[in-house]
Amino acid sequence: MKKTLTTLVLLAAMLAATAQTRTVTSPDGHLTMTVSLADGRATYSIAYDGHTMLEPSALGLETSMGDFTQGLRLDGFDEQPVSWRYTLRQGKKRDISFEARRLAVNVQNQKRQPMTIEFYVANNDVAFRYLLPQTGDTACVTIDRETTAFRLPAETTTFLTPQSDPMVGWMQSKPSYEEEYRPDRPLSERSQFGHGYTFPCLFRMGQKGWLLLSETGTDGRYPGCRLSDWSEREGYTVSFPMEGECRGWGSSTAAMVLPGATAFRTITVGSTLSPIVETTIATDVVEPKYEPSCDYKAGRYTWSWLVWQDESINWDDQVQFIDVASAMGFEYCLVDCAWDQNIGYERMEQLAAYARGKGVSLLLWYNSNGFGNDAPQTPKHKMSTSAARRKEMAWLKSIGAAGIKVDFFQGDKQHTMQLYEDILRDANDFGLQVIFHGCTLPRGWERMFPNFVAAEAVLASENVYFTDYHAQKEAFELTMHPFCRNAVASMDWGGTIMNQYLSKDNKSRHKRYTTDTFEMAAAITIQTSLQCIAMQPNNLTDLPQHERDLLSRVPTTWQQTRLLEGYPGRYVLLARQSSAGRWYVAGLNAEGEARELTVSLPELAGQAVNYYYDDARKGPQLRQLTVSKKGTARVTLQPNGGIILEQAQ
Repeated sequence: MKKTLTTLVLLAAMLAATAQTRTVTSPDGHLTMTVSLADGRATYSIAYDGHTMLEPSALGLETSMGDFTQGLRLDGFDEQPVSWRYTLRQGKKRDISFEARRLAVNVQNQKRQPMTIEFYVANNDVAFRYLLPQTGDTACVTIDRETTAFRLPAETTTFLTPQSDPMVGWMQSKPSYEEEYRPDRPLSERSQFGHGYTFPCLFRMGQKGWLLLSETGTDGRYPGCRLSDWSEREGYTVSFPMEGECRGWGSSTAAMVLPGATAFRTITVGSTLSPIVETTIATDVVEPKYEPSCDYKAGRYTWSWLVWQDESINWDDQVQFIDVASAMGFEYCLVDCAWDQNIGYERMEQLAAYARGKGVSLLLWYNSNGFGNDAPQTPKHKMSTSAARRKEMAWLKSIGAAGIKVDFFQGDKQHTMQLYEDILRDANDFGLQVIFHGCTLPRGWERMFPNFVAAEAVLASENVYFTDYHAQKEAFELTMHPFCRNAVASMDWGGTIMNQYLSKDNKSRHKRYTTDTFEMAAAITIQTSLQCIAMQPNNLTDLPQHERDLLSRVPTTWQQTRLLEGYPGRYVLLARQSSAGRWYVAGLNAEGEARELTVSLPELAGQAVNYYYDDARKGPQLRQLTVSKKGTARVTLQPNGGIILEQAQ
């Protein structure tokens, strides 16, 4: 009898131990995620095809009502399959089907307060967040710290961009999320400014594969977060905004009404880079916050400021760029800063009418005029309060403006995230699309806010204009972003540049180091529904006809996106099917030597396609190319060059 009791006790202990761990497998069976509770602490880990991609890493929150990082007790697992379909008007894909296993890990802390950690495990993606219910009389809570961690295998190398110091740079406008990426670096390397790294964060696990970290679902209910520097013990951890952001005003922590939820942490893994480039997890696990007030139109826009700068914001120059947009069949023209002073409200109404007569709609620039920086550009004090914002937006609607570009934000504190949301909500009421610059990474906003277009949040094309150094780095930057920044959110790079020199006369200042074919291909690899084609008036006559023809019809919305080949910062070969059903293959090369590649796209088997390429001696060329019956074609990417295959109509 005693032996039987001992056996039963041991069996009960074994069952209890087993109950503290749950492994969830993705629908296709390649990805497994394991959640464990041991010694009162929760951890999770991820494997792909049997290879460890994420070692056991901490989970938890420290909050004003209680500690959910230690002393935890398991209150049960709840696992079930989930699936849904949705459509995006902009993005890598139009019609998206999401299938995953949802795991709710219910825990209690030492005060017996409940918390749920909600996971979605898809074929190449894991997304998770923390859910806090209302219990007792506690109606709201402050989250002081996330202990969420990411412990990566020792052989991992990094492809990261650092978080800058706050209140530095031009007119104290940083962080503006425009720092340089450093590829193929060791885990042990410290961030440049000592503040960790900006999302998204890309990693390579040797021959095992790749992993991309980011977050989604952030709105006015949570701050924007980043990764800490690497720690041998903890790995990377989630960090809240820096105290010094926004001149030190506002909390760096999170506050929420209960029941409440944090933003999602997203992890994308694969044995190749294809799942990284093609992931839709940022929009899969969020929902629209409101319906679109109108049918927002995608398209292309011209922009005088990129090359002609501040002096171009006058009536005569803007007329020229409206005329360029009209001649090219572009839908929009962006009028940048100081239009209120240089042109004035009354004449802007006339300019908008002139543009409409040419089949072009205006996008107008605004300063967010947050007190977190000293940026002097006007219009100011038009976007920071609801009353001023809605009055201005009513005027914009009355003149037929199609959208706004709002610049110079203040960091990632929760009140600034609320400003983004408020601008988007109010703009939708007046049928305005929104582009953000000098801003944070958008986090699922393409689906959450149907009038959101894109955000800068990248070391963009204006820097190509500013310095020869960044002009030389352009090819590197644009072969990085399909794998990181643009993999998780739409990006306003700010211009396919067709001038040979970065000057109004196209003869002075420093040159552009990329080929024309590279620039045109970048208009396909860069993901945004409003694409800036920064053509100058002289380009209407000095560009070859075949280049003008392609730019006049380049799509900006897509049914499908497929990575064919590439490596971050070196080269990329991307296939997209336009919303109209036409296939495009675009390639970019940032290396110093030509690269011979085989395009494999069965959808084009046996078809004749337009082949845009660079001849080493003759420059940009166009010829007809017939894809083999197997769906393959040989192409050559010249140094700093590109290729485009365009399915014939």
